Parts: sequence; structure tokens; C-alpha cells
Amino acid sequence: MPGFGCGAKRKTKVLHTGIHANHRATERRLHSTHNVVSLDPLRRNLMPRTLEGQLTMEKTPSYFVTPEVPARIHAMSAHTKLIVVVRDPVTRAISDYTQTLSKAPRLPAFEDLAFRNHSIGLVDSGWSAVRIGLYAKHLEHWLRHFPQQQLLFVSGERLVTDPARELARVQDFLGLKRIISDKHFYFNQTKGFPCLKKPEGSSLPHCLGKSKGRRHPAINARYIQQLREFYKPFNLKFYQMTGQDFGWE
Repeated sequence: MPGFGCGAKRKTKVLHTGIHANHRATERRLHSTHNVVSLDPLRRNLMPRTLEGQLTMEKTPSYFVTPEVPARIHAMSAHTKLIVVVRDPVTRAISDYTQTLSKAPRLPAFEDLAFRNHSIGLVDSGWSAVRIGLYAKHLEHWLRHFPQQQLLFVSGERLVTDPARELARVQDFLGLKRIISDKHFYFNQTKGFPCLKKPEGSSLPHCLGKSKGRRHPAINARYIQQLREFYKPFNLKFYQMTGQDFGWE
């Protein structure tokens, strides 16, 4: 059961660590563009051993936005359930840029990458940070291979503000008993994200790493508004396709 995180890795980390103990996880990328469908038995062997009554999860954020992946996962297992964490595509693009900037301080300004011509608001949809947020386009590839009921879309925003609610949806989707609730979380004011309370046998709560929750650079409000106008029709189509209104203004 793959999990994808278009809402940045920190969101998938909250989701991934919040699922029950009766699942096994791997982070190997089994369906990248360098693999071929004929290697399905090999990909199966790379997955961890799963006991009866357990679920196996594999998470790779790039799966959802890679056109070749849906057919490959379907060829391996047509009954696979798919979980996708999504967030406001404008915020996601800025977060993506912030993460890259932390590794490449000489990176051009955000608006120089996001726009072909920012004076007239011409967005560069070929830039990966912008392209990833075109969720409706990516979902079209998946719906050619998987029925809607095998996909669950988790709100990255609600995963932060109300993690128990979103994880209740995940537990229901996976056919698990609802065990995780509000009592398992507390909000870390410093990071601005929820943490899992100390599990049994552990001395520390499970929080996100030091590299998560970086402060975003200041972006001119005009550029942000232009991006919102660019994404609006794609967001509306995504709402229609999923039957969910994520409330991205």
C-alpha cells in the first residue's frame, strides 16, 4: 500500500508514524522511472515480510507525480490501496523552494523560478515546485488504473491542526479499528506541528527532525496572488474529482 506526500515529507511522517503497530513499512523506491514492469517479482521481494493480519506500507512522495508509476503499481497489485497527502499548492511550492534553498543558498529568487514573466504573472508550470501542485493532472493518470474507492486523499493542513481526525479517516480506509485519537498527540509550539506522545518503552516523544518546519522566505503578496489565480481552476477540478473541498483559497 503506497503512500504519497505532495504535502511535503513532514506531513507523511506524521501520517506514517501514527498508523497502528500492525503494519510494516519500507522507504525503498520500487517503481521509479529506472525500473521496468518485468521486475515485479523483484519489487515484491524488496518489500518487508508481512505476517497474516498485518499491512505493508511503502511511501515515496514522487510516485503520485510520476506518470509511469500508476501502471507499474497496478501491474504488481491491482488491489493496492493508495494514500495521498496534499496541501495548498502555493504553500507547497514555497515550502519546496525553502527546502532547496537551505541546500543551495545561491538559488535564484522564488519569483524568478515560479514565473516565466512575473511582471505579467506568467507562471512557469514546468518548474517542478509548481508542477507538483497540479494535483488534478496527476490524478488523471491514477484514475486510468485504479478506481476512486482505492484512493484516499489526506489534507496536509488538517493533518497538522487535527491529526486524530485525519488518521481516523486513514484507519477507516484501511479497515483498521480506530485506536489512534487526540490523546496520542500534543502540539509542539516551537516546531508548529503535532508530535506523538511518548510510546510505551520509549523515553522521548516522536517529533519531526530539526530540518523540518523551516521558516519560509518572504514572498511578495502579488506573486502569491498570481499563483493562487493560476492554481484555482486546477484546485476546483481536483475538488470535483475527489469529492473533497480542501479550502485552498
